Amino acid sequence: KEGGSRGRGLAVGLVLVLRVFSIVVFGSIVNEGYLNSPSEGEEFCIYNRNASACSYGVAVGVLAFLTCLLYLALDVYFPQISSVKDRKKAVLSDIGVSAFWAFLWFVGFCYLANQWQVSKPKDNPLNEGTDAARAAIAFSFFSIFTWSLTAALAVRRFKDLTFQEEYSTLFPASAQP
Repeated sequence: KEGGSRGRGLAVGLVLVLRVFSIVVFGSIVNEGYLNSPSEGEEFCIYNRNASACSYGVAVGVLAFLTCLLYLALDVYFPQISSVKDRKKAVLSDIGVSAFWAFLWFVGFCYLANQWQVSKPKDNPLNEGTDAARAAIAFSFFSIFTWSLTAALAVRRFKDLTFQEEYSTLFPASAQP
């Protein structure tokens, strides 16, 4: 085993799921998160008319998608990393980034859910975009656990790499005649 590349089995499936979740969140908000007010003549965010809520959801969704692409590229490159120390650095960055994204999705879920809860029905009498708004909230919630699981898998990979490094130090490969 080569230290457990993130790009195998459950981990690659999680990265694909994370990409889909981030697309659902930012796609829902971009496509149906803004409503047009016929009386005011300008659009507003479906989340309590708070443009920051829509902007946060879109920004986190897009940046999470790009992060997934970056770490998918690292998964492809990971088997070519020969140094155990460099592999450990890559896995440590994965742990930190995944934990950070779990936190950002938690903040996003709380923020969007709160703004949705205090939205006024008179702002959207036809209930336009409500399913998309709820989908963004739901997939923000799912993303918390998926990113946390990704971080937990990275911790396990880090332990495997640490064991591999200690094993190779204690039992160096001897040259066979």
